[in-house]
Amino acid sequence: MKNLPWKYIIAGVAILALAWVGISALSDSSIEYATVDRAEKLGKTVQIIGTWEKPSGWTYDAQSNTFAFTLRDEQGKLIPVELNGAKPNNFEAAVSVVVKGRIEDGVLKASNVLTKCPSKYEGQSTDAMPAS
Repeated sequence: MKNLPWKYIIAGVAILALAWVGISALSDSSIEYATVDRAEKLGKTVQIIGTWEKPSGWTYDAQSNTFAFTLRDEQGKLIPVELNGAKPNNFEAAVSVVVKGRIEDGVLKASNVLTKCPSKYEGQSTDAMPAS
């Protein structure tokens, strides 16, 4: 009977340790959405939703395999973006972009750029859609 409480204590400590490991792993792997201002303060990898600033254009350097453009976040703040890779598909047709990366020296160093393109069925009436 005396050994029974020690088993519960050891089991409880083991469960708490496993819970702590699980929670810390989840918090480290989650990437939050942020504005440019918040991303600068956080200093870690975030996702920023915005639009491509078309007047600034975009560039691709084949030697360094770097794609660059300017992003306007949802608050209207502009930031240059550099992606180590090719231009994302449908970039010019995108209505918005999501950039995953970290701000370094005033440049958003992107690890991924996702584009959201307008639907090809948007704005069509039911008469204009193909018959089934």
